[in-house]
Amino acid sequence: GPRENNVTAKYALIENGSTAIIELAQAAGLELLAIAERNPYYTTTYGVGELIIHALDQGVKKIIIGLGGSATNDGGAGILQALGMKLLDNRGQELKHGGIYLQDLKEIRLDTLDSRLKNIELEIASDVTNSLVGESGATVIFGQQKGANHEMILKLSSALENYAKILEQTFNIDLANTQGGGAAGGVGAALILLGAKIRSGIELVMQYTNVEKEIVHANYVLGGEGSIDEQTIYGKTIKGLAQLCRKHSKPLIILTGRRGENLEKLYELGVTAIFPIGNGECDLSLALRNGPDNLSKTVQNITRLLIKS
Repeated sequence: GPRENNVTAKYALIENGSTAIIELAQAAGLELLAIAERNPYYTTTYGVGELIIHALDQGVKKIIIGLGGSATNDGGAGILQALGMKLLDNRGQELKHGGIYLQDLKEIRLDTLDSRLKNIELEIASDVTNSLVGESGATVIFGQQKGANHEMILKLSSALENYAKILEQTFNIDLANTQGGGAAGGVGAALILLGAKIRSGIELVMQYTNVEKEIVHANYVLGGEGSIDEQTIYGKTIKGLAQLCRKHSKPLIILTGRRGENLEKLYELGVTAIFPIGNGECDLSLALRNGPDNLSKTVQNITRLLIKS
């Protein structure tokens, strides 16, 4: 798990077992941690690497990895370590797992990297376009929601900058500014390093579930997101859904647990209306507990309006 606790995680095998679909959040998800445990200094993606190894053991030829909902800010270093890459400090010692330790990275060794990775196809399912570092990078944009305060964001940003520098020195590839490299706390960059191609998450959903066909025949489309704010324009699934609905001139209604500010760009993208489901001020634990009932009541009210129009 994200704090190196044991968790039970699942992944899917499709196409007669030749393709694995791994959801990062199964092993490194924010929801696997209590609020008090959320600390991106120490959370790790190592368990995601373990899932990849397990899939390789099944003889898969392709792995699709969905990058939503991470609790991590380790640049995907945990995945690389699980797959056999050695991340060493200036004493030649292997780094501990967690984003803060990347500040001590001095050398990367590849001789023990799992050789099976050369013979499989890797795809990243992600709609996040942020870079690994910088003002629109993984830490600055997403660090706070993972438990980082201002000081932690500065230190984690510096650690990822050092990580990107050593990666570039070792592999002669600039991952610091690669589009999508900042997805899931920088996991995008690590998987790109392994040869993965980024595909829009909404495009993959469309491919495997015929969502666009369903939208064509719908009168209204309802979508959901835990939190809607200015980050949503960076490419979460709602953005892709809005683009599809605008393409087919279908009204899109979004239900959300929390509605932030600066949502005008979402309306420009194709969202028709946004409804928070909350029933007054309450703490997060109560909001989560009451979520299903609040969602049902909000949808009921929306539906009452629609059938009268």
